[in-house]
Amino acid sequence: VIEQLITNPEKLKLGGERREISIFFSDIQDFTSISENLSPEKLTEFLNFYLSKFTDIILNYGGTIDKYEGDSIIAFWNAPAEQKDHAKKAIEAAIECQKELNRIQSDLIKITREKIYTRIGINTGIAVVGNMGSNKRFDYTMLGDSVNLASRLEGINKQFALYTLCSEETKTQAEKFGCNLKFIEIAKVQVVGKSKAVTVFTPLTEKEFEKNKSFWNKFEEARNLFYQDEIEKAKILFGEISNDL
Repeated sequence: VIEQLITNPEKLKLGGERREISIFFSDIQDFTSISENLSPEKLTEFLNFYLSKFTDIILNYGGTIDKYEGDSIIAFWNAPAEQKDHAKKAIEAAIECQKELNRIQSDLIKITREKIYTRIGINTGIAVVGNMGSNKRFDYTMLGDSVNLASRLEGINKQFALYTLCSEETKTQAEKFGCNLKFIEIAKVQVVGKSKAVTVFTPLTEKEFEKNKSFWNKFEEARNLFYQDEIEKAKILFGEISNDL
């Protein structure tokens, strides 16, 4: 990035460009209640440790950290440096973040005295990226409907008791560039600000999918019944698998 700015110093001014990017939003489940039970020193220790682990992964996968909002991380790929496989990098970074969370769980519990869960939402689409703010202070950030959708997907995890969701566009582009994760279609959801339902997927490693293959096969059968308006049949099948994971 520094080399690009040295070559093109005019980029250090207010202004933006339209570009396709992959957007990452993460948020800790029940963070408010967790933070209320910690002293300021312990909360700072927890956040710095947790955010450092996730940040290292995002940067290792070529992502750009937009900002931190408390416990939340907002990041994107394909800006300022161009990355053709940005969707693949974003979704693989999300999977690695969830793996890292499991690896450091015992360390986090020592601080918080409870297990930590993180929700992640990822979307790929056109946004405006660039330097935004005032003439004296500005941030390199992103704006647009695709950014809002990524944020919504992070929150939608809660409705399905899941922790990683992505849009169909992210799935399609990730697979185009060789992503070998298994994507399970979860639902078509109505998102605020969208007139058309958005199809959302949860990405799984091959190992995760094989471990719970029977569950996911039954889930897809129930989901298809729901799509076909066979509501009662779908409810019965969903009920049968509700405690399987």
